[in-house]
This record gives sequence, structure tokens and C-alpha cells, in this order.
Amino acid sequence: MQAIHVSIRTIGNSRGFVVPKPILAQAGLENATDAEMLVENGVIVVRKPTKPVRSGWAEAARQVAAAGADELVMGEFGNEGDAELAW
Repeated sequence: MQAIHVSIRTIGNSRGFVVPKPILAQAGLENATDAEMLVENGVIVVRKPTKPVRSGWAEAARQVAAAGADELVMGEFGNEGDAELAW
């Protein structure tokens, strides 16, 4: 895509610009209410917020357990020499 010229404006005590709808659509932010912004090598980067690591895992585990699908696949088993270990 070709670069689009935007004007930087005064907004209260800050400065800002309007992001054109086609740019938001290409970034997957057309219906977003928040975003992440950072500077990388002098370039302003705006992107979808990253989810925390393992986000949603606890709820997914609860759903698996509620469905009764959380039994061990291979059953209980030990390793050779486990009896010699002191815990």
C-alpha cells in the first residue's frame, strides 16, 4: 500500500492524528477499542494488544474437566530408578 499523508494536530495537551479507516482495516483494528503503541527504530508501531501468555488456559481446563475429558491418556507410570530417589 502507498503511504497516506496525515496531519498532526493538537489534542488538549497532546498531539495526535486520525488513523484512516483503510489503515485500521489492514491492521485488523477496525472495531478495536484499544491498541498497543511503541516506537521501534524511530517508527511508530500501532498493533493489536498482545494477550498474556497462557491467556484462557484456566477456563479451557475447567471446560475440559466439566466435560469429564480430563483423564490421563497413558495412565500412571513411573520411571526406572524412581524407587531409589529421595524426595
